[in-house]
Formats: sequence, C-alpha cells, structure tokens
Amino acid sequence: MQETFYGWYLKCQSDTGTLAVIPAIHHTKHRTTCSIQLITDNTAQTVTFPGKAFCRRGKMISIEKNYFSPRGMRLSVNTPNLSVKGVLQFEALTPLKYDIMGPFALIPFMECRHHVWSMRHAVRGTVSVNEKNYSFQNAYGYWEGDSGRSFPKEYAWTQCLFPEGSLMLSVADIPMAGLRFTGIIGVVLWKGREYRLATYLGARAVTIENGVLRIVQNDMRLEVRLLEKNPHPLNAPVMGNMTRTIHESAACTAYYRFQKAGQTLFSIKNSRASFEYEYST
Repeated sequence: MQETFYGWYLKCQSDTGTLAVIPAIHHTKHRTTCSIQLITDNTAQTVTFPGKAFCRRGKMISIEKNYFSPRGMRLSVNTPNLSVKGVLQFEALTPLKYDIMGPFALIPFMECRHHVWSMRHAVRGTVSVNEKNYSFQNAYGYWEGDSGRSFPKEYAWTQCLFPEGSLMLSVADIPMAGLRFTGIIGVVLWKGREYRLATYLGARAVTIENGVLRIVQNDMRLEVRLLEKNPHPLNAPVMGNMTRTIHESAACTAYYRFQKAGQTLFSIKNSRASFEYEYST
C-alpha cells in the first residue's frame, strides 16, 4: 500500500462567522483511515473514521453520513466531544482557467499537489456545531484540495474572500530530483478577471519573513501580511500518516496589496482571512 493522502478544503464565510471543513483519506503501509477536520473562528476539531467509510466518485466525497460535492455539503457528526449537523448549498462556482499546478501537474512523484476547484461561490444554509448555529445567507465559499505523500517541510498559505473577488497564495519549500526550490502558486480573482502568479510563469518570492510574503512576477506585485494570528491545531500528513501538527487561522486579520503595471488594483485589510505560516522565520 502506498503512503498517500487525498483531501478537500471547503471554506464558508459570512459576515459573522467562518466554517472550514476538510474531508480526507490517508494511506500508510499498515492501514487506511479517513477523517473530517472542522475549523471555526474559535475551535478546531478532528473526527477519525475507518478507511472503509470513505467513498469518492468523481467530484463527490462521502464519509459515513457526511457528503461533499460541487453542489454543497451535508454534515452529520455525533461524538462525545463534537456534534455537527446541517446542510450548505453551493451555487455559481468559479473554477480556474486551467490546473493551478500548470506543467508541474505532469511531473510524477511530487511530494504534494494542489488543486483549486472554485475561487468563489455562493453559500446558503445553516450548520450547528455543538449547538452553536453558523448561518450562511448571502455568504461566499472557497474550495481547494491537496494530494500526495506529505505537506511541504516549510510553507505559507493564505486565502481571502472579499467583496469584489478572492485570492489564494501558497509558497512552499519543494523537493525535486535531489534539489530544493521555493515553489509559488497563487491566483487573484478581481472584478471577474483571473490573475495567476506561479513559479512556472516566472514568479519569485522576494520576501518570506515574519508572516510577510512579497511575490513578483513580470509587472505584477502581491504583498501579503499576517497581522493578527488566531491559530488552531490541525493534523497534516507525513508519508500519508496524519502525525504532523500545523496551525491554521481560519479567520484572522491580514493585509493584501496587489499591483499591476505600477497601478494598485486593491489594498485590503481583512479580518476574516485564512492563514497558515509554517516557516521558521
């Protein structure tokens, strides 16, 4: 059995709350398990299931009575520490023009592959988490995924939904053919237009330090600053085994500035940004 993992990240955001759900399956040499991780503004919870509970058919995942698809998700979890129940509907998904990995999607044996299924979509419904209701009306969502063997040793990831668009950025230490390099994938969706920043398009990181990322690509500049953390522990894969602990702020304060051809398209401070910063500096 290969040591691998496959998982989705579905974020739902309203003016009053954030809910992110991660259904995943993980294979090691000795066993297969699956899990649902759930993150809110204030907590993070993990529920583990036997591997046979996981079913994937195309763009649909089910884990026992929990269902995830482009149309939405249905949650039904009942453990001594966690009770989750509700239905969320997705509409008007915004997929990318082509695979976020670009030509790297064709390279076998990569440590981790990233997928972006929708940069922005409408979310409607209500989910109860330990008797606290999260209501999503006129709300928005984001949907991505990861697969491979392990998360990068060091990386930063951020995602933000704002009134006129959405963005995601991942900067990571990438091992390949005995070498290591800083890999970048990012998308800015602004007023209906997609701007992509990626290593395979010439993007480079001029700053990775203390929660600050500055990316340069031709005439585009993206600056990201983690201003106020709100971290909660999550499980992450190491050779398929969910033994690493990372920390995600599902709703924190961050600053984003995006420039093209010397013009600032936006400069935003957002209190509902999502951020993982796993660099030592």
